[in-house]
This record gives sequence, C-alpha cells and structure tokens, in this order.
Amino acid sequence: MKLVTINPPELASPSGYAHGVSVEGAGKLLFLGGQVGWDARGQMESGFAAQFARALDNLLATVREAGGEATSIVQLRIYVLDRHEYASARKELGRMWRERFGRHYPAIALVQVAALLEEGALVEIEGMAVIA
Repeated sequence: MKLVTINPPELASPSGYAHGVSVEGAGKLLFLGGQVGWDARGQMESGFAAQFARALDNLLATVREAGGEATSIVQLRIYVLDRHEYASARKELGRMWRERFGRHYPAIALVQVAALLEEGALVEIEGMAVIA
C-alpha cells in the first residue's frame, strides 16, 4: 500500500493536515468510531490537551489491533467544543501529534460542535484507516 498526499498548488499550503490522501494498492478499510479522552476504565482525562492525546491513543490502539500503524490513518474528523481552546493549545497538540505520527498528516477536518455525548468530553476524534 502506498499513501500519496494530494496538495494542489492552487490551494493554500496545508499545515498539520493534507488536502487529500490517495491510497494506492491493496488494503482493507477500517472505519474508526469516535474516541474521547477516557482511559480503559472510562475515566475522562482532565483538560483539553490531555483529552486530545488520549483520544489519539485510543484511535491508534484500534488501528494497531486491526494490524495497522499510525501511518495507516488516512482521514480524521476532530470535533471540539471550543475552537479557541484548540487554537490556544496548537503548539502542545503539535508536539503530541509528532510523538505519535511523526510527519504523517492525513486528511483532517476540524469542527466546532455545541455538545458531545460523553459527559466532560472536550474533544472527539473519528476517522478512517487503510490497513495493507
């Protein structure tokens, strides 16, 4: 399987995401259900950045269980309660991202929502992976 990022020159240069990701070769699709910042006991992490990191770790656990790795993730949707909180944490979130994904950036959408289902959740992340 080969992943090719698609970033047309007529679009603004992306930072921390790709405009598109093309998957070439055989593989299976893995649809990743929304993950929030809770641990295996269902305890919610405290604070936006900690919840973001835990949600990423939860997604990666699912991908690894299916036989993939961080670079298998081709698309993510990030839902936040407060886009300003996300923006103010970007430097720390970038560090957390690089620890888990290196310089791999899937296609990503960031959406501010009025509420999330899970009590105390500040962020929820879902997506799709392609497992070779």
